[in-house]
Amino acid sequence: MVGLGNNPDRAAFGVSKLLQDKGHQIIPVYPRAEVVHGEIGYKTLSDIPEKVDVVDCFVNSTLVGKVVDEAIAIGAKAVWLQLDVIDEKAVARAEAAGLIAIMDRCPAIEYRKK
Repeated sequence: MVGLGNNPDRAAFGVSKLLQDKGHQIIPVYPRAEVVHGEIGYKTLSDIPEKVDVVDCFVNSTLVGKVVDEAIAIGAKAVWLQLDVIDEKAVARAEAAGLIAIMDRCPAIEYRKK
């Protein structure tokens, strides 16, 4: 989860906990590389020593293109751009590289629909 730090007032904090509670492994990616919900954090996606399936992007739309490019570079299977995170060109690059790309949606909301 790119943009996940220890601020409980940020959406990423609550969404990450919900995903963790649903059985998903979360890996915080944040400039301070903080431990969040007991999980070791990393400064960048490329610092993560294991395979990453989905890159959940909690960053501003102006920054998400770089994150998507890094997700492609590390061989992620999918990118998920959170609510109000819009970058059509980045999504097109991800899809062209074979990734599943979801934009302007939240997994917590999707879980609540079930």
